[in-house]
Amino acid sequence: MPRSISTDLRDRVVAAVDAGASRRQAADRFGVSAASAVRWVALAHRQGDARPKKQGGDRRSRRIEDHGELLLGLVRETPDMTLAEVRVELAERGISAAVSTIWRFFDRCGLTLKKDGARLRAGAARCPEAARGLVRSPARSRSGQAGVH
Repeated sequence: MPRSISTDLRDRVVAAVDAGASRRQAADRFGVSAASAVRWVALAHRQGDARPKKQGGDRRSRRIEDHGELLLGLVRETPDMTLAEVRVELAERGISAAVSTIWRFFDRCGLTLKKDGARLRAGAARCPEAARGLVRSPARSRSGQAGVH
């Protein structure tokens, strides 16, 4: 992302306009675009100065953070719930969220939704036993409860 134009230059353009120059004249004088001069003067009149706004960062996670207790409650009730199932539960309550947004929320909370680590893997087509190199033993005992780790 490009850097913002300095506050000093913005203030000089606004001061020139306040002193009587048109926005286009002030822009030509200081070597900036007329559109920038118009925006800076409007910003100075609206907020009192022409400081640039903060750049970058996450501007959308607050929408899902507002429903954080609901999300954590859903996982507490049903620990082996998939992200798609969480999304459906949210949709039933009128909350629209992508699976990736839900995943990032749980990641920020330090939770990961894990299914059983021991998967049935493909073996050789003609052998009833799995290939030796693919499956040696389950990642963990299947008797344990799958859920939030």
